[in-house]
Amino acid sequence: MKPVINIADVALRDGGNGKAFKAKIGSFGQQIGSTGIGAMLTVVEPGEKAFPFHVHHRNHELFVILEGEGTYRFGEERFPVKAGDVCAAPAGGPDKAHQIVNTGATTLKYLGISTKEDTEVVEYPDSTKFAVMSRFDWSNPAAGGIRYVGRKENSLDYFEGEE
Repeated sequence: MKPVINIADVALRDGGNGKAFKAKIGSFGQQIGSTGIGAMLTVVEPGEKAFPFHVHHRNHELFVILEGEGTYRFGEERFPVKAGDVCAAPAGGPDKAHQIVNTGATTLKYLGISTKEDTEVVEYPDSTKFAVMSRFDWSNPAAGGIRYVGRKENSLDYFEGEE
């Protein structure tokens, strides 16, 4: 393992759902030996977005715009972003929800840098969903751990199914 990688050498995979969300994504923090901080390169074509509007309850994120232009949706506000801009995405409630959209005419590339909490709750204000994850490895979902996506109104009673 080398503790150095050039952005041009980051292996990219298709991300999103191929409909409203499309991007090329490459996680590389572990590849260079980072254990407490995650790093991901995201490449988004004009008019596209990589991820839904969301907020983390535990993980803090930071985005560095490398190329292109877009809009950073943060809480109730929208900010134009371009190469050289840095965007904060602290953990919190819906007022800290965030999303980057390529509203420019060229490819948008950005780095996402984050803490790597083992247990996380993520809210999606637009769709009123939430996700809960613990010891879940995105690079190997079959490895175990817990990941659940749902809505509050589908919550079970604490003693449901218990004898």
